Amino acid sequence: MGQGQSNEGRQNVTTEQLSHELALKFAQRCFSPIELYSFQDVFKSLADYQDNIAYLKEDTIVRFLKIPDILGVSSIIFQMVSYLGAFPFAKDAPAVLGFEQMIMVIVIMTERYQRVLKKGSHDRTKLIFRSLAVFDRKMSRHEAAEVEGTEASAEGSKDTPTLRSHVPGFAVDEAINDDEEEDDDDLALAALESLDAIDVFKHGDAPISQSSIPSDNLKKLIMLLLLAAPLSSQESLTLHAMRLSGTHLDGLRRTADNILAAFVNVEKFPGVKIHQFSTIIPISLPFLFCGFNPLFEHFLFSQNVGATKHEDASTVSPLDPKAEQPILPQIGEIMDLNILSQISFFIPGATLFRRLRLLYSGGDAGFSMGSFETRVFNWRAPSILLVSGNRIADPPVGGQERAFSETLPPKRFPDSSNSSRVVFGVYLKQPWKQTHKECIGDADTLLFQLEPVHEVFHASTINTDYISFTKPPIPHSGIAVGCPHPKAKPTAGLPHQVILGAVSLLLDSSFEFGVFTHNHTSGGGAFHSSQMRRRDWQDRFEIESLEVWGCGGDEEAEQQRQMWAWEEREAEARRRVNLGTGDIEADRALLEMVGLVGANRSGGSMN
Repeated sequence: MGQGQSNEGRQNVTTEQLSHELALKFAQRCFSPIELYSFQDVFKSLADYQDNIAYLKEDTIVRFLKIPDILGVSSIIFQMVSYLGAFPFAKDAPAVLGFEQMIMVIVIMTERYQRVLKKGSHDRTKLIFRSLAVFDRKMSRHEAAEVEGTEASAEGSKDTPTLRSHVPGFAVDEAINDDEEEDDDDLALAALESLDAIDVFKHGDAPISQSSIPSDNLKKLIMLLLLAAPLSSQESLTLHAMRLSGTHLDGLRRTADNILAAFVNVEKFPGVKIHQFSTIIPISLPFLFCGFNPLFEHFLFSQNVGATKHEDASTVSPLDPKAEQPILPQIGEIMDLNILSQISFFIPGATLFRRLRLLYSGGDAGFSMGSFETRVFNWRAPSILLVSGNRIADPPVGGQERAFSETLPPKRFPDSSNSSRVVFGVYLKQPWKQTHKECIGDADTLLFQLEPVHEVFHASTINTDYISFTKPPIPHSGIAVGCPHPKAKPTAGLPHQVILGAVSLLLDSSFEFGVFTHNHTSGGGAFHSSQMRRRDWQDRFEIESLEVWGCGGDEEAEQQRQMWAWEEREAEARRRVNLGTGDIEADRALLEMVGLVGANRSGGSMN
C-alpha cells in the first residue's frame, strides 16, 4: 500500500519538477565537483538573459565549440541539443537551453548517463536518431487517409503529433524493412524509473517509423564527426583547420559520402529511416558518435579554473613527448587523416590515433610477397591492411586481366556499384605469418570496405577460414581473406580454380589483381554478410595501392627493430661463412644449392 501511495504521489509531480530532479541527480553523480563548478562558470560567461532566464543561443554554442562554418552543420547541432535538452520529455522539445537543460545535453553527449542509469540502455542510438529526424508530414497524411478514408491534414489534426524541428518536413520514398514500431525510448524510461516516476512517461514525438534524417544533414554531421574523431580532452577543432581546405576538404566530403552510402542510396531516398540507422551503426559504425565526448566536455573546463585542479582532467603536459606525436605519422597512398577517422568509427580510436606505423607500402617496397613478409611479419601487435584499386572490365580486355580471371570461377554476380574505385581492408590482431595448413586470425578479425560504400563484415565463430598467406609454388597463392586455405596440391578431378569464400577478399601472389565476393545467397562463410545490402555482388579489380599499418606504440616498434637487427646479424653470419675451400665462388654455389643464400634469401652476398 505504501508503494502505491508513493507512485500516486509521483504522478502528481509536474514534468518541470521531474526534469529539475533528474538534472540535479545527473549533476551530482556524473560531474566531479570541479567539473560542475567549471560548468557553472562557463555557462554564466556564455549565457544570454531574457526575463531573468539565462539560456544559450545557437551561435553561442557553435562559437564556443569552434564548429567550422564551412561544414554548414551549426543548425543541425543546435537541433540536436535543443531536443536532448528536453530529455526525458520529448514532448517539450525543442527546449530553451538553460543551465539544467545543458546538463542533460552534456551528460548524454558524453555518455556520462551510464554512471546513473545502470539499468537503462547504454545505447543512445535511438535518442540521437530522434534528435536529428524530422516528421514526414506527407507520409502521415497518406497513412491517415488509408485508415480513416478521408484526407488528413498533418498540420491540423489533433491526433497527428508533429516534431518541432529547425528542418522542414519532406516526403520520403518507401524503404524496405522500415517497420520499426517500438516508439518508447529506453533511455528516457530508465531516467524516469530512476526517479520512481515511470508512470509519468508520455511520448510526445511522431511515430519513429514516420521520421527520417535528411541525407544532406547526416552527411554534414558525419563530416563534423570525421573532423572531431581524433580530439582528445580540451583539444579544439581549430587544430584540424588544415583539413577544411583544398584537396583535404574534397577528401573529407568523399569519405562522408562513402559512409552515408552505408545508410541510404541518396539517388533513391532523400532520408535515412530508423531501421537503417539502428542496423548499420552497431555493426559498421559503433564508435561514430565518440567525437561528441571530448567536444562537449569543453563545457566542463573553465579558463578561470586551473587545469591542475581538475580531478578527472586527462591533460597532457607540454613536456610530455606524446604531446608532440602527430595523429598520423605519415600519409600513405591510401591512409590519410580522413580514412583514419573513418576506421576509428569501428576500431577504437585509442588504438589508432598517434599509434599507427607504416610497415609496408607496395609503392615504396615493391609489390611482392617477399617484401610484404620482410616488413610485416615481425610486427607483434594488431595491424591493418588496406588495398585500393580500379574495377577491371567484364569481360576482361588485357592479357593479364584475362589470365587472372581464368584462375577464378566464372563471374555470376554483378558489380557492387557504378563506381570504378574500390577500397577494402582487413584488421588482424595476430601477427602475420606464412600459413601452411591453417588460417590465421580470430573472432576479432574484421574484413571491411571503405569505398564506395562503408561496411564492416564481422568474423564468424563457426567458420575459421579467416586469413591465409601462401607463396608459390602452392597453387593460387597470395593473401586470401575468408577463403578456404589453398591446398599444396590440387585435388584430382576438381577444377584448377581458386575457391572463393561467401564473403571474401583475394589478392593474387603478384599483388596485381584482387577480387571481393559477397555471396549473400549461400552464406556460411568466415565473415557475416551485409545486413543492408542483401544481395550478391563481386568486384574484380586491378590493385593500385597496398599498404599495411601497425597498431602499436614504442614498445611494439622496439620489438620489431630488435627482430630486424637479429635477422641482419644472422644474414651477416651467413655472408661470412667460410667452408675452407679458399674459393669464395665455389663456397657460395654450394650454399645456394642447400638454400642458405641466394636471390630469395636474406643472406645476401658473400663478398
